[in-house]
Amino acid sequence: MTRPAPIRPIVVFDLDGTLVDTAPDLLDSLNHCLECAGLQRAAPQELRRFVGMGGRVMIERAFASQRHELTTPRLDELQAVFLDHYGGNMPGRSQPFPGVIAALDRLGEAGYLQAVCTNKYEALSTRLIASLDLTERFAAICGADTFSFRKPDPRHLLETIRMAGGDPAHAIMVGDSRTDIDTAKAAGIPVIAVDFGYTDQHVRTFSPSRIISHFDELTTQMTEELLAALAR
Repeated sequence: MTRPAPIRPIVVFDLDGTLVDTAPDLLDSLNHCLECAGLQRAAPQELRRFVGMGGRVMIERAFASQRHELTTPRLDELQAVFLDHYGGNMPGRSQPFPGVIAALDRLGEAGYLQAVCTNKYEALSTRLIASLDLTERFAAICGADTFSFRKPDPRHLLETIRMAGGDPAHAIMVGDSRTDIDTAKAAGIPVIAVDFGYTDQHVRTFSPSRIISHFDELTTQMTEELLAALAR
């Protein structure tokens, strides 16, 4: 009798603020929108308060911070302006965070599937990842519009895992925000939080399974320990 192939574990990554430092380009595109609307530019340190739920929410939060009313039709217009500016300048200054490539190599050599689950639109996500020559590393790249739901809905993560050929019972999430941590917890999946990403509160506030300050800390020993705990 032929034995079934062993289940390959999977690590699912958030994109902005986790795998790739996109802050300079997100801020440029946000400020382009704000200038078009006659508002003040956002300072770099403000970006952490705005990101995490995609470009549309980022614009809404930036307007709210300046106590400026934003109608839905106007938001639709500015979102289009944002996407045109951001997409037209990709990859800009965006680069993988230090240690990312080595960590992906390490996990891949250990037999892990890898995927991306992000609230950036799928087309922008795939384009950014391709521009950084990372596409072949991921079994699936799922964005805000890949499904009819998105993070923090746990189905976004669960369906990403399934699309990549993985099993939620052998999965780990890596992210930088409360959105990622809440999503993974709701899905019953261990979550490793990076503490250098885009959040206005330290990730320890949201009680992830583990916290890392550099991708050198994302070892197979850590992932195996988390998967072993999940199996118990």
